[in-house]
This record gives sequence, C-alpha cells and structure tokens, in this order.
Amino acid sequence: MAQTASTMLPLGTLAPDFHLLEPLTAKKVSLSDFQNAPALLVMVICNHCPFVKHIRQELVQFARDYQAKGVAIVAINANDVANHPNDSPENMAEDAKSFGYPFPYLYDESQAVAKAYHAACTPDFFLFDANRKLSYRGQFDGSRPGNEVAITGNDLRMAVDAVLTGQPAPSEQRPSIGCNIKWKVGNEPDYYR
Repeated sequence: MAQTASTMLPLGTLAPDFHLLEPLTAKKVSLSDFQNAPALLVMVICNHCPFVKHIRQELVQFARDYQAKGVAIVAINANDVANHPNDSPENMAEDAKSFGYPFPYLYDESQAVAKAYHAACTPDFFLFDANRKLSYRGQFDGSRPGNEVAITGNDLRMAVDAVLTGQPAPSEQRPSIGCNIKWKVGNEPDYYR
C-alpha cells in the first residue's frame, strides 16, 4: 500500500473557494454556504482508499461531535473516476448514505479545488478559523491501517478545540498520510511531482 503525505499548505492561507456538486442531493455546495461558522474543516477523502476506510467510523463520530459545536465540515473527492470507478459520484452518494455522513460529500470532477488546497492524499485535512485562515493541516491522528494505534482523531480534535476557544492550533502538526489523489493523466499539479 503506497503512502503519500500532505503537502502542508502554509498556515494562514485563506480558504480557496469552491462550488461543487453533492451527488447525494444533486445540489451545489459553496464555501459561502458556511460563512457564519466559527470554523470550517475541509476534508479530501474518497471511497476506496484503505486509509479513509480505516478512520471512517470515527470520522463520522468526530463530525457529529463538532457540528454540534457549530463547526462546518465538508468532504471532497477529487479522484479520477475514469480509472477509479469506485469513487464515482453514484458510489459517493451510496457511501454517504450507507455510512451516515453528516457532512456534504462533494465531487471535484475537474480536480481544480483539490489543486487549490494543495491536497495530496486521502485523507487530507484543512481546518480554517472564523476568518477562513488555515489554522491546521495534518493528520486525523497517528493511526494507520495495521499499526495498532487507536483511532481517536486526537490531533484534529485538539486543533478544532483550540480554534473554537480562540487559541492557536498546536504548533506541532504532523502530515496526514494516505493514498495519493488519483490525478487525471496530464493533470498532476506541480507541487505533487
């Protein structure tokens, strides 16, 4: 199983805009839909990645816990579905329904949004404060498939708790590790090569 690390987008970066389809509801979702939230978490995930599957149940619980505190959460899939049909919009809708995703799960067909966020792997996490400045980018926690570390979401939980209380996110931020984003041939971003 190949492992790719986050690019670690610079802290303070403003949240790039998006306007993407949510296959489950056939509605478009935009960054502006979350303008009043005290924090915004953008997650780049997909259906087939073993790293995403490994944390999926705890990720759903995490989302429920923090949405109750007003945090806006959105997931984006940017994989090339021509070569990875398990990540198709139809399968995204099925996963969102089957696993009870409490957050919109959006399809980035052009891969432009993933590029704007400098996403590199699934899962990849980007936490923005109330001003939509990047406060945390990194791992959910230290658990990986097969490493026997408990899945807690502690790294991301500490970061969100800090942002919600007006404190800086932890200074030590470890990259997320996962499957590489499945870029369309010829569409690989410069930062990824």
